[in-house]
Amino acid sequence: MIRNSLRALALMALAAGVALGSLPAAAQTRKIVLGYELPLSGDSSHYGEVFRNAADLMLEDFKASGGLPGADIVIRYEDSKNDAREARNIAQMFVDDKSVVGVLGDFSSTVSMAVGEIYAKAGMPQLSQTASHPDFIKISKWQFRNVTTQAYEGPFNAAWMREQGHAKVAVVAIQNDWGLSAAESFANAFKAKGGSITSIEYFNPGVRDFRSILTKINRAAPDGIYLCMFYEEGASFLEQRQQLRVAAPVFAASSLYNEQLLQLAGSAVDGLMLSSTFVPTNPDPRVQSFVTRYTEKYGQTPSQFAGQAFDAVGIVLAAIKKVGPTVTRDTLRDALAGTTDYPGVTGVTTFDPQTREPAKTLARMIVTNGKYSVIR
Repeated sequence: MIRNSLRALALMALAAGVALGSLPAAAQTRKIVLGYELPLSGDSSHYGEVFRNAADLMLEDFKASGGLPGADIVIRYEDSKNDAREARNIAQMFVDDKSVVGVLGDFSSTVSMAVGEIYAKAGMPQLSQTASHPDFIKISKWQFRNVTTQAYEGPFNAAWMREQGHAKVAVVAIQNDWGLSAAESFANAFKAKGGSITSIEYFNPGVRDFRSILTKINRAAPDGIYLCMFYEEGASFLEQRQQLRVAAPVFAASSLYNEQLLQLAGSAVDGLMLSSTFVPTNPDPRVQSFVTRYTEKYGQTPSQFAGQAFDAVGIVLAAIKKVGPTVTRDTLRDALAGTTDYPGVTGVTTFDPQTREPAKTLARMIVTNGKYSVIR
């Protein structure tokens, strides 16, 4: 009796095992990994933290809205320190990991281009939220970005300054790949519109003393100054400009747009004019939802860099969802190339079918009484 009962139980267990084993493969969950290389230590770590915060928020939104049935998508963060050598090691690690179907990052154009060759050779889709050097996208068909390039932003700001009546402008730029392209794009466009450039002054990354540059600029008596730098250098430049009583009004690339600039520069930032793709006061419900949730979770208003990272991750997730849980590096690349009218917080993004460059709209902004406001 006992023997018969045991035999019956064994048969039941075997039948259950057969039934489970016959479940379709679609019922199994596949782990899909996105690599994200970004600076989480070193001088640029605050940018990496912003990128990670925004990426986590977007992934939460994606999963809350249903995610991708049949797959579990995770983001693997690796600290590049914004260093080309470190980033190359990370790139090779991502390439060798077959679960990684696509990569985001890096921060600077210099580092993003340094790893771009590795991703191009391996056939790995790479989307950078901030690599705006014109040559980044030219590396191969595997490179994408959702940020406007200086080839677009420079002429946009040059036209703005000419409209305001500025005819003689000095340019100050950080000496790296991005700074060189930003300064040249602006200067060439400004001269093409009939203006003149008194000088282009470059400074090494990390410099905070601009008094000699300001003195030289003031001697040339320009009627405007254009800055190609980030908010840390921008705050020091504007403070020293105020101290030296340099009267020429200041315009800047979107890289200066950050709430921290207002805190660091104080009254010296008033009157600054700059362009941006992201405006926290934009009444668009998507923007306001993002600003509210980001502020509640991280205790600070999101910057343009946060908005760019939020949209970058969203664009990649949308492409993965379009392909489905069987996504590969090849199919993800093709889906990214087909991105059309992605509704992000930095505006609607469409990748040009030939160049893969994003079509974006820039807003004109001014700082008044310590606050950013949109001119138009």
